[in-house]
Amino acid sequence: MASSPATDQPGLTQARPTELPAGDSDNLTEGSGLDFGQLSEYLHFSPKDGRIWLDGQRMVLMHNSSLGSLRRELIERLGVERARGLLTRSGYSSGVRDAQLVRERWPDADPEAIFFAGTQLHSLEGVVQVETIHFEFDPHQGTYDGEFLWHHSSEDDEHIAAYGIGTEPACWMQLGYAMGYVTTLLGRLTVFREVECRSMGHATCRVIGRTVELWGDVEEDLRYLNAEDFVSHSNTGSGSLPTAAPLPMVNTELPVLGERQLIGISSAFIAACHMLRRVASTRATVLFTGESGVGKELFARMLHEIGSRKDEPFIAINCAAIPDSLIESELFGVDRGAFTGATTSRPGRFERAHGGTLFLDEIGTLSPSSQGKLLRVLQEGVLERVGGTSLISVDVRVVAATNVELRDAVAKGEFREDLFFRLNVFPILLPPLRERRDDIPLLLSHFLEHYNQRHGRNIRGFTLKAMRALLNYRFPGNIRELQNLVERGVIAAEDGSLIDLSHLFRDEETTRALLFTISSEGELSQDSEESALEQFRRFAPANAVGPSLDKLEARLVSEAVAQADGNLSAAARLLGLTRSRLAYRMKKINESNQEAG
Repeated sequence: MASSPATDQPGLTQARPTELPAGDSDNLTEGSGLDFGQLSEYLHFSPKDGRIWLDGQRMVLMHNSSLGSLRRELIERLGVERARGLLTRSGYSSGVRDAQLVRERWPDADPEAIFFAGTQLHSLEGVVQVETIHFEFDPHQGTYDGEFLWHHSSEDDEHIAAYGIGTEPACWMQLGYAMGYVTTLLGRLTVFREVECRSMGHATCRVIGRTVELWGDVEEDLRYLNAEDFVSHSNTGSGSLPTAAPLPMVNTELPVLGERQLIGISSAFIAACHMLRRVASTRATVLFTGESGVGKELFARMLHEIGSRKDEPFIAINCAAIPDSLIESELFGVDRGAFTGATTSRPGRFERAHGGTLFLDEIGTLSPSSQGKLLRVLQEGVLERVGGTSLISVDVRVVAATNVELRDAVAKGEFREDLFFRLNVFPILLPPLRERRDDIPLLLSHFLEHYNQRHGRNIRGFTLKAMRALLNYRFPGNIRELQNLVERGVIAAEDGSLIDLSHLFRDEETTRALLFTISSEGELSQDSEESALEQFRRFAPANAVGPSLDKLEARLVSEAVAQADGNLSAAARLLGLTRSRLAYRMKKINESNQEAG
């Protein structure tokens, strides 16, 4: 089955504030708190509206032979390496989603059962039957070590049918799934290797999964997660280095270890990377658009570094940070005597970027006068310094960025239409982090490693509650906000411990969804040491005399129905109710509203 999110909104259930202790698969028989037989109960077929649901995820039932045909065409068209990477990333994304499903549905299950549930889901989805040999994990040390046998692999069936027995393992999507599932649960990058495979002639498949510091060199494994060679996960959770000297801060929206890197595996991120690769070798002007904090400057720098001008200067300027009276002199330079205090001639950013790349951030803030002069440089390749009379030729690739919709600014007369079309040669929209949720575990692991080194700390990872909150949070500040939260958590947590929710969020930032939640039975549940009544009073409007359960219920029902686009069955699943029970509650709410009206 293939799946897609029913909604990108945070779920209504929430994990309890339990810290993830060390554990292993031998403890599963001691009361795991998770009935594996219940998993199949969350698989629903809705033939009338043509949808299948696994809890909150929409699924698609397909012939395995059809997936095999797709796999074979990918191999023939793209080659084995690229096809394997694509399928590995697809499996990783599926593992992330199943990890979120288990967290939300069984917030109180024992940690061993939560890790083990992934094997059951993999079997339920018809991918492979998993036999657990053993696994153990210690989140305080940030480690995981497991060994599994995979029986009846669906990938092997089709690969063997197409290519016969070979010398390389073929369970690519399944390896990606395992990496995504465990990485999301543990909060540290975990790599799985297939050491035996039916496609190699073995009777069954055998895989070993470990966190990267237990493996050592994982460069070969991680390259299949990279959509492009300039995307890297090589510094994503490579082990704590508490005695390392702090690294200097890199002035980009996404500071990294050693060198600037792009990190991600989500489809939206990969699409942007492919577009970056396609335009990099050309001379075309590129316009990056997207919300504040999505990493526009980092993408611009990477565009320069993978292009033909990489050995020439990269000059950046934030147009919003420079007063209107100075922007022209900053861009075009100043001749001596142009104004009081101009005792020497000074080249502007265009001249300094000659032969290379000029990055104009927040270009929508330029004044009309500056817009006109910029247009002339773009069209003719010449400029005049402020106070100068001679023309200066420049060869510059202009890359611009904005977090506002320039088309709207053109319609309002705030931005020149001809300049907009000159800049909009090759637009690249960078997705917000809420559309890149598959990337959050990788980014968390990366930032944790970075700030452990920068601040000389030894923070081991994130608690179950913190991970789940971060996966559900909407991140209005995008990657910049995630980066700041992790740094705050590294500073606030005790050295050698885990980052908890209280280390990440402050009261003014924590959303109500993180403070007050609904259990899988549709009942009020606690998410902190506060009593349920204290939480409810925090959730209720400030001007309310007291909490109103009726109003809370009406609000929850309304939001669930809205998130499910009016589908009552899907809304019921979000609330942990049956459809008939939800319909009954909606009827009572409508009757109460009519009486109140």
